[in-house]
Amino acid sequence: MQFKTVVWLLGACMALPVGAQTATPSAEQMIEQLKAPRTRGLRNLIIEAAPAPTDTPADTPTLSAPAAAAAATAVPASVAPDSAPTVRPSLSLMIQFDFNSARVRPESRQALANLSQALQSPGLVDSRFAVEGHTDAKGNAAINLKLSDKRAQAVRDFLKSKGIAADRLVAVGKGSAEPANHTDPFAAENRRVRIINLD
Repeated sequence: MQFKTVVWLLGACMALPVGAQTATPSAEQMIEQLKAPRTRGLRNLIIEAAPAPTDTPADTPTLSAPAAAAAATAVPASVAPDSAPTVRPSLSLMIQFDFNSARVRPESRQALANLSQALQSPGLVDSRFAVEGHTDAKGNAAINLKLSDKRAQAVRDFLKSKGIAADRLVAVGKGSAEPANHTDPFAAENRRVRIINLD
């Protein structure tokens, strides 16, 4: 009976939306989330067979089917670039600011301290990051865009004050253009700061 209850509780916690999880992630959790994925040698390569010649001069001997197959495999294959968009490692943080302000509230300073520690870790110290400010859809879109930009700059300034080099950080405001919750543009989880590994 107790085992079933524990399993149910674990399942219920895992089902909570990201915005409902209020615990501040540790620096180690942030490092894992922001690390660039390890790539394997030929994972994203698309191999295409070389095209068969279309015109055969009259004095050129034709090859039998097995000989033609052997010749085709001897031709180096061309490699097409991966056309799928690159998904960059990112982390969304529910950073609290004073109302209609870019001043970081005291309860969010630990999350930003953990982030600064993560960005200085050996696994991330050579990477550059975008700091995106996001708002919900309440209010004027132009004002939200300016506010989100100021908040992204405030997070960037905080990280710089903790020793992160300015040239590793790009701050940009997104306003309400890219909500985390597409079904409810006014939801609290849309008000966030997103950190994206650019390398």
